[in-house]
This record gives sequence, C-alpha cells and structure tokens, in this order.
Amino acid sequence: MKLFDVYPLFNIAITRGKGCRVWDAEGREYLDLYGGHAVISIGHAHPRYVEAVARQVGQLGFYSNSVVNPLQQTLARRLGAVSGYEDYSLFLINSGAEANENALKLASFHTGRTRILAAQRAFHGRTSLAVEATDNPRIIAPINDNAHVTRLPLNDLEAWRHELEKGDVAAVILESIQGVGGIQMATEQFAQGLSDACRRHGTVLICDEIQCGYGRSGRFFAHQWLGIRPDIITVAKGIANGFPMGGVLISPRFTPVYGQLGTTFGGNHLACAAALAVLDVMEQECLVDNAREVGDYLMDGLRKLQTRNPHITDVRGRGLMIGIELDVPQKPIRERLIYDEHVFTGCSGSNLLRLLPPLCLTKKDADEFLEKLKRVLPATS
Repeated sequence: MKLFDVYPLFNIAITRGKGCRVWDAEGREYLDLYGGHAVISIGHAHPRYVEAVARQVGQLGFYSNSVVNPLQQTLARRLGAVSGYEDYSLFLINSGAEANENALKLASFHTGRTRILAAQRAFHGRTSLAVEATDNPRIIAPINDNAHVTRLPLNDLEAWRHELEKGDVAAVILESIQGVGGIQMATEQFAQGLSDACRRHGTVLICDEIQCGYGRSGRFFAHQWLGIRPDIITVAKGIANGFPMGGVLISPRFTPVYGQLGTTFGGNHLACAAALAVLDVMEQECLVDNAREVGDYLMDGLRKLQTRNPHITDVRGRGLMIGIELDVPQKPIRERLIYDEHVFTGCSGSNLLRLLPPLCLTKKDADEFLEKLKRVLPATS
C-alpha cells in the first residue's frame, strides 16, 4: 500500500523541533514561520507540554464521553477565564472542520432555518457544511453543493444586511482575519454592523477563530479587536499545540438537547491534558502579549523593507498572522526560503507569503527572517 497522493510535498522530512526551530532527517536546522499551518502555538516540544502529555499517557489515554472527564471541566473553566467568555459553554471535538460543522448545525437547530452567509475567499473546512461554506469550488464535491450558502464580499455591509433582511438566514460565519483567503481583514465598522444586523434578524453569528484565534492576533480571539461578541466561536489548530482537537464556544442563549451533538474521540483525556498545558504556557510566558509585540516589530521591519523593494506590494495582518503580498509569484521565493535559507513559510494564492509562526517567536528570529527574505527577493532595478 502507498499513500493517497493528495499533497504537493517539499522533499524534506522533519524529524524534531524545539521552540521556533525544526530539524530534518539530515540534521539541517530551519526557522519555522509556518507553525505546521498555525497549529504550533507554544513552540515545538515545550518541556511543560511534553511532561503533561507523557504523564497523562501513563495514567489514562482515553475513555468515552459516557462518563465524567474532569479534565474537560477544568479546560472549560480555564478557557472561559483566559478568553473572557466565562458564561459560554464548551463542546470539544477533534478538528476545525468539525468545530464549524457543529456550529452550523447548532445554528440551524436553534433557528429552524437552512441558509448560511459566508464571505468570499473564506475557508471553513472540508466536511459537508464547512466545505460548502468554503469559497473554493475545486474542493466542493457535487454531493456537498446544496445551495445552503450565499457568499458575499468581506466588508460590504450593505450586501450582508440585504440578505439578512430576508429573515431566513440561520447563521453568518466569519473569519475576522482570513487565512487561506490571503490575510484579508474584517473592519470594525463592518463587524459591528453585521453583529447588530444578526441580532435584529435572529441570525446566529459564528466567528471562525480556528486560524486567527488562540492568541495569534495579539488578543486571545481576533474578533476582540473588532468589539463584537459572537453567539458561537470555533477553535482548533493552536488549542493543543499539535494534538488533534477542536472546540465550539456556545453562548448562554442556546439550550443543549441530548443527542443533537456528539463525538467519540472529542475532548479525550490526552487532548485535554495537551490543551491545559498550552494554556499554562501561554499564561506563564505571556505569549499573547508576545505575539502582539513581536508581530508589530516584524510588521514594522517588513514595511521598511517594502519601501526599499517594490516587489513587496503590501504587508498586512495582526500579531503573528502576517501576509506579504508580492508582485511576482511566491512559489520560487518560498522554495528559495526553504531550500537555500532554511526558513518555512506558508502561502496563499499565487503571490502571498503567509507567516504563522509559534507565538514564542523572538525579535532575533524576526531579524533573521528579514535578512533572509532580503536575499531571496528579486533585485530592484
């Protein structure tokens, strides 16, 4: 048997990591500004994280959700306190796609409606409803194309209000900062107007914080920059620093009904131990503040570089979620960063480098990247 060939792979086998660094099978060291696609929040192989997961493995790896799991209850309390959502409830699953899938189902159960509003360029996952809300026809199978979703331009408030006035929308789902969509950012005016319109028309507002949340933007949730308080918040990626986990934070307006939602592996003991260790490290090492401080420093350095190299046409983002837009294809630049300069970055589309490093990135790391980026950008005339 061989692997089903679904990913274009760089010919590099990463075998270990520490902090913001990873090493390949030949011992080469790389600066990781990709974080395994925003998953590594507290850094690779953090000793407190390793100890917590190892200890839990030795005690109990898994039991079903038919019994009390005190770790789930502790995680819910801790997450509520650190995020400012103490009055919300938490439903734990295994991934971001599952988080959005369950959030959309919950909105439909709650309202009895079937329509969804999502933004153009949005990415919400690859499961049934989540992929239908994703703006990429190449990954929406015919069986998932069921006309539930209307896609609208981000920040065009009047277009969203017009659809909401029809009174049949179950949910609005929004990334405050679009990741796959190219680090496109919702404005404060748009977000607040949309939130008000959702309340007025009885529509559930879901904030997808899977990539932009968990401290990455320099606040715990990216929507907190916008002054809104959604009905449902979805999380994954950074929640457990590489252990598969997702969560749905649900406002008090929803009443749970036995049997509507469920999961086999969600919120298992190992995942909860990992997630609790993440919160410990984030608080003790002030990683949300660090994401804001180092992110501002890196953005400032990139903008200074932009003034000297016109191939950088835009720098945008918040905290350690940064997009570098180019007037040339990103692929050869990204390949040179990886193979010649030993730096991992992400990308979006044909001309954007996407930076999603661990939240422990330092200013020294940022300076190293800036020097290496200078070397791989095309020369100016």
